[in-house]
Amino acid sequence: MNYKMKYGREKVEIKIPDENLLGIIESNAMDDNKTEEEVILDALENPIDSAKLSKIVKPGERVCLVISDITRAWQKMGTYLYYIVRELNKGGVRDEDIIFISATGSHRKQSEEEHRVLLGEKLADRFKVIDHVSTDEDNLVYLGETSYGTPVKINKMAMECDHIVITGAIVFHLLVGWGGGKKSILPGIAGYETIMKNHSMSLNPEMGSGSNPETKSGKVLNNPIHEDMLEAVNFVKPSFMFNVIMDSNGNIAHAVAGNYIKAHEKGCEIVNKIDGIPINEKADMVIATAGGYPKDINFYQTIKTVINAREAIKDGGVMILLSECSDGFGNEVIRKITQDFDNVVDREIELRRDYSIAKYIGYYVSEVASKTNMILLSSMNPEDLSMANISVVKTIDEALELAKKLKGENLKTYLMPHGANTLPKLI
Repeated sequence: MNYKMKYGREKVEIKIPDENLLGIIESNAMDDNKTEEEVILDALENPIDSAKLSKIVKPGERVCLVISDITRAWQKMGTYLYYIVRELNKGGVRDEDIIFISATGSHRKQSEEEHRVLLGEKLADRFKVIDHVSTDEDNLVYLGETSYGTPVKINKMAMECDHIVITGAIVFHLLVGWGGGKKSILPGIAGYETIMKNHSMSLNPEMGSGSNPETKSGKVLNNPIHEDMLEAVNFVKPSFMFNVIMDSNGNIAHAVAGNYIKAHEKGCEIVNKIDGIPINEKADMVIATAGGYPKDINFYQTIKTVINAREAIKDGGVMILLSECSDGFGNEVIRKITQDFDNVVDREIELRRDYSIAKYIGYYVSEVASKTNMILLSSMNPEDLSMANISVVKTIDEALELAKKLKGENLKTYLMPHGANTLPKLI
């Protein structure tokens, strides 16, 4: 049979013999037919391990609303923020006592138009957005050090408020297990030194030992990045959390609110039920796509699909990635670490010398490519990734023919049409 998978703004037809198809790894449906407004209001009315937000705040108090940046506009914060502000107003908090800080982490500052997108039509004319700048030491306050030795520096304006309310979306995350929750604080409104010290635990302690297997999607137990991050956020103690969970159509399907630890744990359970997909065996070949544009807009974003597909493939197997990368690498640092070195050890040395998230992404994809036969269906120049042992092709037929040359015929195969979201779990 023929299967169609998204690539850029198009779909690619894939022909796999039925006897070779182990399965199609897709999300489980958990829709309960609520509108987005009903989902949002239900979460705010029924907070987890917490009073309602309107009962927590008092008139005259200053509230900092921490919101995601434009790279996460897919979570539709412009839809749900209005209801959170309305809840604050109900508790007697005036608009002039509410500040919005965008949790940019180490990302760039944003335009006024992007701020309006974040706030949504109902709030864009009522409020301004302040971009957090992780390198602005004058606007950071030192709170202490975690047991992992991470110096905790947090946005001063946020800490000067009576309450901090964190918002965001929960998805699987490549380093900390799940996104959302505490990530609004670290890396969201943390200092650059804090962010890099925390994220550097994505590597094993010993030089040459590569990436840390404890820091991965869907894992928090013994995950040092998660544990360190939680310790850091416990210095801050946000008063309230509101996080959404999106469906495969990009709509708000679920939401959790309340205590920043307990509500987030509940949200992670929901994500796991939807996108944590059990498999009985690993495959000889995995064909995965992020889900088309904009999820495959650049190589930077491709990491999400690589990490999930890796869980479904045998060592030495074939990984075919459908990722158009119309904007190329998406970050010059990734290009440099993939092209300036011809082996993973030298890349690791460079990463440890001066750690950054972009470097880690380039390093990790190269590390996976050293253990699998990675084929990238992409608009990128094949020479751009040749040093990283990644074969770039222009058609799916070319990819399948190359797979046959590398590993032979009759390869047991999984298809992952939403590879950036679905996490295979071997049972």
